[in-house]
Amino acid sequence: MKTLKKIGIDEFLILLLLMIILAYFFPSLGSSEGTFSLKSLTNIGVSVIFLFYGLRLSLSDLKAGLSNWKLHILIHLFTFIVFPLLILPLRGLFTGAENQQLWLGIFYLAALPSTVSSSVVMISIAKGNIPAAIFNASISSLLGVFVTPLWVGLIISGQNNSPALGHVMIQLVIQVIIPVIVGIILNKYLGEFAKKYNKGLKKFDQAIILSIVYTAFCESFTQHAFDGFSITKLFLCGAGMVVLFFIAYYLITLLSRLLNFNREDKITATFCGSKKSLVHGTVMSKVLFPNSMSLGVILLPTMLYHALQLIVVSVIAQKLAKQVEDKSKLNY
Repeated sequence: MKTLKKIGIDEFLILLLLMIILAYFFPSLGSSEGTFSLKSLTNIGVSVIFLFYGLRLSLSDLKAGLSNWKLHILIHLFTFIVFPLLILPLRGLFTGAENQQLWLGIFYLAALPSTVSSSVVMISIAKGNIPAAIFNASISSLLGVFVTPLWVGLIISGQNNSPALGHVMIQLVIQVIIPVIVGIILNKYLGEFAKKYNKGLKKFDQAIILSIVYTAFCESFTQHAFDGFSITKLFLCGAGMVVLFFIAYYLITLLSRLLNFNREDKITATFCGSKKSLVHGTVMSKVLFPNSMSLGVILLPTMLYHALQLIVVSVIAQKLAKQVEDKSKLNY
């Protein structure tokens, strides 16, 4: 595991893969309906995750990070505008119902906010601007609650058999927005508790994500949603996620140079702006694609991108850290 962690592969990634394997062999548990079914319990878990997120979101910390506005604007414009615009023109290349679902999954990935914890960790390793990373990752997650559904709503509202956008927005308010607001309000009283037990809350988040992935793939396997996908097509999807990551990474690097960012801000911009949140991707999918038989297909690009971004960014972060160490030795 120590060797795997060095290249960004941790226990959670292995568990994600295990959930897909279990869903393939034992789909009935995750696809069953009922008041106390796994699918129903994960809906409750979604709200709890966002309540805890609100608890950890300190308004005072956010106010303190407002000064570096050029960095913030670049990251969020890239996360929520440039990323989706990169994917929109590719829609015509995905013909057929199965491929359209796959394109929707890629577009959904592009509309997601940046990831919080792994961005901060990797930026810390690479010796980047950590306070700016915390600020931008937190703001990105908060904006994603509103911006991601708007992008997805524009796409699914024009499709046949798409859920009513009004119903989706009501569910979004109930399951996501209200818990976040309640959490922010309670931060003053329970914020220290959330920080103290952050590791335990993270384990809860991961457990809910694993259950969502399991139930989503159970439903997709039960409905034979992957029957039209060959190994070659899945491999090409993975390769496409790698290409998408590097396009985003080098575009942000170029823009950071044009804006004359220092080394620390360049690292923060490239890491925050090129990464996407698996947490938001999985939990919001339960709200934005209710009862979708192809939810596993829609989530597949997000899961592939998540795994690949961890591996690639981990390697880049360690390389950047080594550059700083080597420079320090020379100066010494």
